[in-house]
Amino acid sequence: MMNCMFDCSYCYLKGMYPSGHMVIFVNLEDYFEKLEEMLAKSEIYLCVSYDADLLAMDSLTGYASAWADFAKKHGNLKIEIRTKSARMEMWEQCEPASNVIYAFTVAPEEIIAASEKKTPSAKARIACVAEGVKRGFAVRLCFDPMIYCPDWEKEYHEMLELVTKEVPMDQIFDVSVGSFRVSQDYLKKMRKNEPYSAVVQFPFQNDGGVYHYGKELTEQMERFLIRQLLEYVPEEKIFRWES
Repeated sequence: MMNCMFDCSYCYLKGMYPSGHMVIFVNLEDYFEKLEEMLAKSEIYLCVSYDADLLAMDSLTGYASAWADFAKKHGNLKIEIRTKSARMEMWEQCEPASNVIYAFTVAPEEIIAASEKKTPSAKARIACVAEGVKRGFAVRLCFDPMIYCPDWEKEYHEMLELVTKEVPMDQIFDVSVGSFRVSQDYLKKMRKNEPYSAVVQFPFQNDGGVYHYGKELTEQMERFLIRQLLEYVPEEKIFRWES
């Protein structure tokens, strides 16, 4: 599946495809067949929702559920299903499996309101995360990408307070942290599509064709959040994206 039902102003998908229309491939069995061949030779880690939010569309396609069912039959396959959705019904439709990771991207409410149009609120996502963890699902918390705003320290601190009040942090699978970065080709298209977005119009630094906030601000933002996370999560469970 390609493109997304949500409308995040900073999403790299806005710079990847020439069309904003959703594209749903109907030959899922072909993917499973090819994957069977690959799994006969080695273990595989696969992010199945890289180009679309499969969980957000699962009530229409059933693809996220199909991937989860497929993974449960193959012990040498681990999949990540990443989402910004808050579909509580997914926990009723699936059974927990250690090799199926449900990765929820969580952001401060200010960022969601300004730049993540049509997505569920932070409270709704956090409630969905909490329910999944309590039911025994492998849930990953993704504070990635961290987005700069003038009061980012306050916003991310308050967001983490909401998370830790609702989610049993000792039971989550792990956490990922990373600040916004995007390829120069994608950003050029995104800036054309989103002329009024404070996120994509930010004066980024370009290193080797990748735009980012620059070393100083990146370190400040990511280490700020990691320091607070360490109060709830052991260091070995915190993955920090690095170039």
